[in-house]
Amino acid sequence: MAEVWTLSECSFHGLKDVSYELLARGRALADELGVLLGTVVLGHRIQGEDLQSLIEHGCDVVYVADDQSLANFTCESYANVLVPLIQEKGPQVMIAAATTTGRTLMPYVAVKVHAGLTADCTELAIEKETKNLLQTRPAIGGNIMATIKSPDHRPQMSTIRPRSTKKPLPDAKRTGTVVRIASSPTWKNEQVQVLGLRSLEGQSASIEEADIVVSGGKGLKKRDNFSLIEDLAKAFDGEVGASRDAVDRGWAAYPHQVGLSGKTISPRLYVAVGISGAIQHLAGIKTAKCIVAINHDEHANILNLADFALVGDLFAILPEIQKRLQERSRV
Repeated sequence: MAEVWTLSECSFHGLKDVSYELLARGRALADELGVLLGTVVLGHRIQGEDLQSLIEHGCDVVYVADDQSLANFTCESYANVLVPLIQEKGPQVMIAAATTTGRTLMPYVAVKVHAGLTADCTELAIEKETKNLLQTRPAIGGNIMATIKSPDHRPQMSTIRPRSTKKPLPDAKRTGTVVRIASSPTWKNEQVQVLGLRSLEGQSASIEEADIVVSGGKGLKKRDNFSLIEDLAKAFDGEVGASRDAVDRGWAAYPHQVGLSGKTISPRLYVAVGISGAIQHLAGIKTAKCIVAINHDEHANILNLADFALVGDLFAILPEIQKRLQERSRV
């Protein structure tokens, strides 16, 4: 039967973590359908241990296209590998991360192979009666969750929010197959020339990649008080997050918004200050390792998810935390 596929992403440092997150999603779907799980890896100088790592994390078949023309991501080059491969092998499901690569490549490929695409999904499941892929994503500004099906076209294609699931544990005993795809002149993109890459120096790191995120909500009451969040994030050497209410009020920019209508994150420590815990916000932090909530309302939804809850006046609690951190730094 037709396989389930994921798209693994590479950088100059090897495979990105999101590649393993997708394997967790794909493995569950493949097991439900009773088929093999494949993944496609596109890049240059891809290391053999990375390919083995994909197998150890749940993949059965690794399709590898390794060529100088694929060293840097361009949509046309990657599509010129992926489209013929899909047409030849005919996977029934293909999922990618809702990253810059996935958001750019997957719609382009979907048009080329005459398939449907559901973007920015948070949940995937198999419909028992039809074996169709159920693709759930936020709609209408995150106020409802819509479940979408593509019953008439294959593959069924989706992009998945990064950090919305945990990486599977590796199993060194797993075995699989590596299929190397022969290079083709069509892979070279004549229209786009990559002149170089440079980092965005001086800009804040993405909250999606941060180990520690401190977020503020409407409980802070006004923009001037949001500096308490910025100061605490700095003291923790973390990043600033915000609820949708805080962003709507102009206290923080949209790239800092946490939740279904913002960013899905999975930090080692998440501190939520003055955030009540709307379901959209909770869905964006459910894979965080440790959640600390500070709220005056003992019935706030976020306290049900928190590992540690501080119920009280945030304007008294935050200065005390800052004081303790400063004392600890002087020891």
